[in-house]
Amino acid sequence: MNPLNHVAIIMDGNGRWGLKYKKSRQAGHRAGLVTVEKIIKESLKQKIKHLTLYAFSTENWKRPKKEINFLLDLLETFLTNKIDELNQQNIKLKIIGVKKFSKKLNDILIFSEKKTSRNSRLQINLALNYGSKFELINAIKLLNKNKDKVNEKNLRKFLQTNNIPDPDILIRTGNTKRLSNFLLWQIAYSEIFFEKKMWPEFNENDYKKIIKSFKIIKRNYGMI
Repeated sequence: MNPLNHVAIIMDGNGRWGLKYKKSRQAGHRAGLVTVEKIIKESLKQKIKHLTLYAFSTENWKRPKKEINFLLDLLETFLTNKIDELNQQNIKLKIIGVKKFSKKLNDILIFSEKKTSRNSRLQINLALNYGSKFELINAIKLLNKNKDKVNEKNLRKFLQTNNIPDPDILIRTGNTKRLSNFLLWQIAYSEIFFEKKMWPEFNENDYKKIIKSFKIIKRNYGMI
């Protein structure tokens, strides 16, 4: 049985689900938060140590301003209302990406990280304003600036996921089969599961089925 330490998820399909069932992309984003809470609870049950959620990419700034503002307000409200609960559950929150939001949201993100920094049951890595290409280019620049030898070990030190193990599993919901500039370095040997269901439809049973499948996969890492 393969040990499972880190699950990364591209939570795709919120807007499409909202339009299909509620005639509102915003309703889909709200429903997506309900799924987030379900998956956090199941991750705790499964004793997974790291859960990385792709919440807002560097490319998402291309969306209509109204939708961007709604998404960021939703995140702000969620953290304000839920950070105490996460802390009580011994959950650590870490932001990967560049904190270039409003002062209020940046302050909430910093406060949430600080408040939960000593927790150890589950670490949620929230990818916000995150893009893997930017991460890699920035890491190379820092590597050169520090005049370190160019190798895998040294490059890893300058990734935003430094000290976080690489994902064992990458899940993408929404019936779309692409990586969307997410953890391109880190998922080199991850098992990838593309799920047809849109994120608000994804549930604990779907999650458990993927985990069960992962645990019996033969992982060769280039060997026979």
